[in-house]
Amino acid sequence: MTIDVAAAAERIRPYARRTPLWRVEVDGRPLALKLEHLQLTGSFKIRGALNTLLAGPAVDHVVTASGGNHGLGVAKAAQLLGVAATVYVPVSAPDGKVRRIEAAGAKLIRHGATYAEAAAAAREHDGAYVEAYDDPLVVSGQGTVGLEIVAELPAVDSIAVAVGGGGLVAGIAAAAHGRLTVAVEPEGCSALRNALAAGGPVDGPVDSVASSALGATRVGEVPFEVLKSAAVTSLLVTDSELLAARDRLWEEFRLAVEPAAAVPFAAFLAGTVPGDLPCVVLCGANTDWTP
Repeated sequence: MTIDVAAAAERIRPYARRTPLWRVEVDGRPLALKLEHLQLTGSFKIRGALNTLLAGPAVDHVVTASGGNHGLGVAKAAQLLGVAATVYVPVSAPDGKVRRIEAAGAKLIRHGATYAEAAAAAREHDGAYVEAYDDPLVVSGQGTVGLEIVAELPAVDSIAVAVGGGGLVAGIAAAAHGRLTVAVEPEGCSALRNALAAGGPVDGPVDSVASSALGATRVGEVPFEVLKSAAVTSLLVTDSELLAARDRLWEEFRLAVEPAAAVPFAAFLAGTVPGDLPCVVLCGANTDWTP
């Protein structure tokens, strides 16, 4: 298994945005905010999708399953590269994300009550399957977020990021050059915390307001292999904490993000993110939430 974030950065540079890094002060503490919610499609997911399509063999049709953001990333990456795309989503996928997937030109199929059920159906569909998080190319692509952070602000000493299936946090850990990666999850869907406790990926419950983005029942095998030997600490936040953090990002900075993106900021507000100059990754904004 090879995680090559630098190669991924070169591949995706002509297509993905280099998102801003904003230095602020919150409650008297310095903080850097990585504004990845300003990425094409409104989330980091297009990075891994682009790297997968650009690094792999040429195909004319890709298939994937998603709770929303990954499907949108694959749909847009396919559109940019002139490839057809089919995206399976669970019936519970938010309408705002579904609408955006279709607007990006993908064929959308609703199937199953959970992401796992949608993924099982998608794997039976003709076409090259694009993993959401359990693939070295995907992890490498997502890690370009971390590469941008440390290149622009070397003084950053910890990076806090929300965790679903683990692709983004593993990629950032691989790109952080020994800096602490702070993996933050909602209490109701904590696939990484469950895996760390069990010594490997295990299935767990999914019950959070952020589950459309962070609702993997288990962390991926590839991300876990990266994370178990990296400088990573695991934190949990409640739904009420993450929603309050989302609201504060709007009220104080006029940053409109989806609940999942506020998860690491909730941990920062709780005082549990270490570091003299931490960075919080705001990973997505695909929500129809109104302030």
